[in-house]
Amino acid sequence: EFTGGDERLREWVKRQGEVPQAIFIEGGYVTPADLARSLPPQYFRETAPGIYLARLPIVVSQGATLHIGQQTKDFRLSSERGAFLINDGTLFITDTRLTAWRETENQQDWFKTKGEFRPFLNAWGGTETYIVNSQVASLGYSGTKSYGVSISQYSPGIAPTMGRGHPTGWLINSVFDDMWYGFYCYEADDVVLKGNIYKNNIIYGIDPHDRSRRLIIAENTVYGTHKKHGIIISRDVNDSWIFNNRSFENNLSGLVLDRLSVNNVLAGNELYRNKSDGITLYESGNNLLWGNKSFENARHGIRVRNSMNVRLYENLAVANGLLGIYGHTKDLNNIGRNLKQDPFSTDMSLTVVGGRLIANRTGDISVVAPRSVTLYRLDILLPNQPSGIGMFGALSSHKNQIIDLLVRQQKAVQILPVDQLTQSGQ
Repeated sequence: EFTGGDERLREWVKRQGEVPQAIFIEGGYVTPADLARSLPPQYFRETAPGIYLARLPIVVSQGATLHIGQQTKDFRLSSERGAFLINDGTLFITDTRLTAWRETENQQDWFKTKGEFRPFLNAWGGTETYIVNSQVASLGYSGTKSYGVSISQYSPGIAPTMGRGHPTGWLINSVFDDMWYGFYCYEADDVVLKGNIYKNNIIYGIDPHDRSRRLIIAENTVYGTHKKHGIIISRDVNDSWIFNNRSFENNLSGLVLDRLSVNNVLAGNELYRNKSDGITLYESGNNLLWGNKSFENARHGIRVRNSMNVRLYENLAVANGLLGIYGHTKDLNNIGRNLKQDPFSTDMSLTVVGGRLIANRTGDISVVAPRSVTLYRLDILLPNQPSGIGMFGALSSHKNQIIDLLVRQQKAVQILPVDQLTQSGQ
């Protein structure tokens, strides 16, 4: 994976200054101290008590285990020498620190330029990766699968040949800082991200991707993402639980479900002061949002596009820059999207039960061109519109009746398009 395409082998040769070499851990249980005893110091050495510097890539082979534990104060990967860490077996990083390191400046390799190499960690198909009570800093750049900390099945061209199962891992109570992506996975199963801090990362904080399943993303704090979203779950990432996270002050949305990610539960998350929406759902139906708090975001509290059967229960949207809840459709045909890989339909339906919409700047709720909208027990307080409660789209022409049914009569309201009413004989 790292010897072909986009001049990557050339980069490897340039940084090592010789025929490319790597450190292979072929079997057994190995620690950094074991490596330092076994390898020439120009390739791997202990530079101070408990501080290790790798000047070659390290590969943990199938059947081998590398444990970077509390006896290691800092495990440094040399940027100038093109070091990186590949897990093809089992990797433990516990009670320690993993750092991309610039030898010439004697400091961690803070992000400077998009395409400039920085060390990374990637775990391939069939592997287990555990990062617990640790700090991981300044890993990753824009090269494929070189994003920072990645747990990824092999690419489609070689996965059948390798014949390995889906990778997995637990990342718990750790800090990820100045990463290209704080976390990325591809076709990974049963990954747990719990109690971590993702701060000041470049593109995304947390980014589970293509066909990852049964994830638990819980009790994480994600903030200060420079370019895009705090948390994004994208492309057929299904059957997962995303709960009790805080995502704030990111450059776009706090939490995104995207590209046919279905059967997920988003519960108890707090999304605030993001520069786009608090929660965004694009082309991702059959999801449940329960008890989330979205406030003081620059755009919408909760936005749903081209997504059927989205259920919003007991959510709170307060003081967002545009709407509390915005449901709509959009034709994506002429925007350069790969429609075979990422199909869509301009269908959208919402069920909103309970929750509160409070003081959202341009209105409370707008639902445009829905297949259906159901509202029940929804509290709308402190509306900013001169005309009172701000209901738009399919709700606007019957706003008074809807408010009467919702508020005075305490009844559920369902809005259907005229063609559906005609077909059902109503």
